[in-house]
Amino acid sequence: MTDNIFLKVDDFVLELFKTQLDETYVYHNYMHTARVVKSTKEIIENTEIDVKEEQALIIAAWLHDTGYIHGADGHEERSATIAEDFLKDNGADQSLIELVKQLILATKFNGTPKTTLEEILRDADASHFAKDYYDETSELLKKELELRGIATYTNKEWRKENIRVFTEKHRYYSDYAIKNWNKDKNENLMKLLKKKKKNKQKLKKEKLKVDLKNQSPERAIQTLFRTALRNHIKLSDIADTKANILLSVNAIIISLALANLIPKLEQVSNRHLLWPTLILVLFSVASIVLSIMSTRPNITSGEFTDDEVRERKVNLLFFGNFHKMPLNKYKDSVMDLLEEKEEVYESLIKDLYYLGVVLARKYKLLRLTYTIFMIGIIGSVLAFVIAFALLDLDSIVDVIPATNP
Repeated sequence: MTDNIFLKVDDFVLELFKTQLDETYVYHNYMHTARVVKSTKEIIENTEIDVKEEQALIIAAWLHDTGYIHGADGHEERSATIAEDFLKDNGADQSLIELVKQLILATKFNGTPKTTLEEILRDADASHFAKDYYDETSELLKKELELRGIATYTNKEWRKENIRVFTEKHRYYSDYAIKNWNKDKNENLMKLLKKKKKNKQKLKKEKLKVDLKNQSPERAIQTLFRTALRNHIKLSDIADTKANILLSVNAIIISLALANLIPKLEQVSNRHLLWPTLILVLFSVASIVLSIMSTRPNITSGEFTDDEVRERKVNLLFFGNFHKMPLNKYKDSVMDLLEEKEEVYESLIKDLYYLGVVLARKYKLLRLTYTIFMIGIIGSVLAFVIAFALLDLDSIVDVIPATNP
């Protein structure tokens, strides 16, 4: 047997697959074989075996899938036959031929390796479970099964099948693989499990969307009222906040005017500031009054009669209509209301409507308040400018006669 047997077997397998292997074998091809050979060498480098055993392992790794040129079923036996013919043609002794055939037959996935060499080749053949290219090889195998008409898997089904293989059907046998590849294999398994969990969450969300889409109109109506009422309350809070801001600003303006400007108006030299100050104070007071009016609560009588309840003239959901009523009477009225779904909706509509009426009043007063405040600020500033301009003009007029002889 020649010394360059490894080069010959490499060329032989490449030519064999190139000319005789069906193109639908996108996984079991030369690239897969080369990866198995590389993994075999990795284990050999970290295992104590003799040269002849090493030679047999590498040759078996190259030839273990050559039987695929005749189909997937029973490819191990056909691979062993091809290996035997190749080795005889290259002058190999019978003991090497038998060992190579034994190793190739040991690559059957459902079998159990009996020797250290069989364990090494079995682990090398399944090394992709622990490699970072596992996802790519897994997809190629899935595609091959589909192209060969063996099985068609959805992504979910294929993930489930891979998890089953990882946890139930596959294990590493050699000491090196157990020590060095099990960790990476478990990491790939965890990725599969995470994808499965993520997919479950995605399906759950999609199911929830479908449920919401197909839910009864009853639920949609409730959501409508809930959203509308919440938005009205939020708008009311915004209006109150704006009114409070105006109250605070105008209170500060009046305080400053009372403390600094008005006491100085008694002096004759400051009389020109009278009207600007008056404009500023009056408009600030008007803004304060309107702000108070927009936030002032309006409470109704707090009582209603049985006739008003029967005729649905009263809104039982507004506290201003029942705050003076005895608890038992109010409870009975509400229980009567709950017996009829349409009456409940009618009460919600009334509540929504009157909230809108109150909001309209608030925002009208608030808009008027901001307008008055703006006019007051602009008017008072212009008044101050005019007052100071007239004061300078009077000074110039008084100076001119004094300079004439």
